[in-house]
Amino acid sequence: MYTHNLDPILFDFGFLVIRWYSLAYIFGILIGWWLGKRIIIKRFKSLNFNFDIKEFDNLITYIIISMLLGGRVGYVLFYNLGYYLSNPFDILKIWEGGMSFHGALIGIILGTYWFSLKKNIPTFFLLDIVSFVAPIGIFFGRVANFINGELVGKTTDVFWGVIFPSIDNNIRHPSQLYEAFFEGVVLFIIMNSILFRSNYKTGTCSYMFLIFYGIFRTFSEFFREPDLQVGYLFNQISMGMMLSFLMILSGIIIFLKKDDIK
Repeated sequence: MYTHNLDPILFDFGFLVIRWYSLAYIFGILIGWWLGKRIIIKRFKSLNFNFDIKEFDNLITYIIISMLLGGRVGYVLFYNLGYYLSNPFDILKIWEGGMSFHGALIGIILGTYWFSLKKNIPTFFLLDIVSFVAPIGIFFGRVANFINGELVGKTTDVFWGVIFPSIDNNIRHPSQLYEAFFEGVVLFIIMNSILFRSNYKTGTCSYMFLIFYGIFRTFSEFFREPDLQVGYLFNQISMGMMLSFLMILSGIIIFLKKDDIK
């Protein structure tokens, strides 16, 4: 058993506060950007369309903006719509927290699609690269959730349980670390095993990411407390589960239509 005593603030200079959660976003984006370019250069040496590697730098800008917008809008719509309808100006207070992974995912997909149309680049080629590097950012984000003592797990008696004093004195599953392992480490290994196959087909990383992330997230939700303001849908399903079911379904639909992907 471990009693959580980690400080979410790494440095506090008074005029500048550096939080672990902010660093998770920064490191996730920087490593994803670097690795994405490496993969394009090494794995896709010959493409049947013109692609300037510098365009990937521009794509990152689209992804950052669409991720933040999608994550915030998703949280408002999926997790706390009633509150924000009564307090619409609070939607802008991102520094107070409140981001949705599934909303960020939708934002990234739409941002990437828009970018691909503007630059005349195959959408799934870009989405495959994003899907390949996404587990890195997810890993850092979930570890930061643990450091923050948020998104805590359900009560348990397992010996590796954690007490989060900021929540209560119950022993809980460190569900954030479960997610970091499965949605980050394991999913990254799966993406590697897929992308480097000799017979790789465009779109595979995209639909496999949707399917496997959805499976891992659904599994983790069994150990994670639902959001207080939402609770369980139909007394059994969390919002995270429902959105993950939709991810799995979307991945299966793309898989069934994979022969149409160019």
